[in-house]
Amino acid sequence: MPTPRAWQKMLSGRRLDLLDPTPVDIEIEDIAHGLSFVARWNGQTLGDFAYSVAEHSLLVERLYSRLNPRAPAKWRLAALLHDAPEYVIGDMISPVKNAVGPGYDALDKRLAAAVHIRFGLPATIPVPVKKQIKKADRISAWMEATEIAGFTVAEADRFFGKPDPEVIRDLSIALRPPTDTRAAYTARHHALLAEMG
Repeated sequence: MPTPRAWQKMLSGRRLDLLDPTPVDIEIEDIAHGLSFVARWNGQTLGDFAYSVAEHSLLVERLYSRLNPRAPAKWRLAALLHDAPEYVIGDMISPVKNAVGPGYDALDKRLAAAVHIRFGLPATIPVPVKKQIKKADRISAWMEATEIAGFTVAEADRFFGKPDPEVIRDLSIALRPPTDTRAAYTARHHALLAEMG
């Protein structure tokens, strides 16, 4: 019996092996394109455009930077790329991830390591940095839940924790066409790489 295909051809022409991803097969244009078309909340959000993982990632990077104003560019890049594997595996809501089990987590970790190495980050992000990125991620989830996903503030507080009002001051959820989000994600990635030198 033939082995099932476990690779995906990207628009860049790269062929990404999901079981053994290599950094040379990772391109930021593929990531930005894929994430700008992947909907958060399984698409169950208000508005004329889906709220994409790319848009979410841009917000998480901004929140991480507010929480950690002295963070070097490499950790801000890690925040931007925190959901990068979802460009090929999609965004599963937490209840689905829990139902799928450890296989999803292993796949996510393999892809994340390849992405990190491709862009000059360590394969595994240090735990303190990862915790701060997760904190920014939860604040973003609270904002999304209350602004576009139909949660009451009390529900969002219970599931995601109540954010510090200063951290989210002047920020709001942006809904825009995927092409605009793709361009913004790619531009932010390039700016952070340039800052890293």
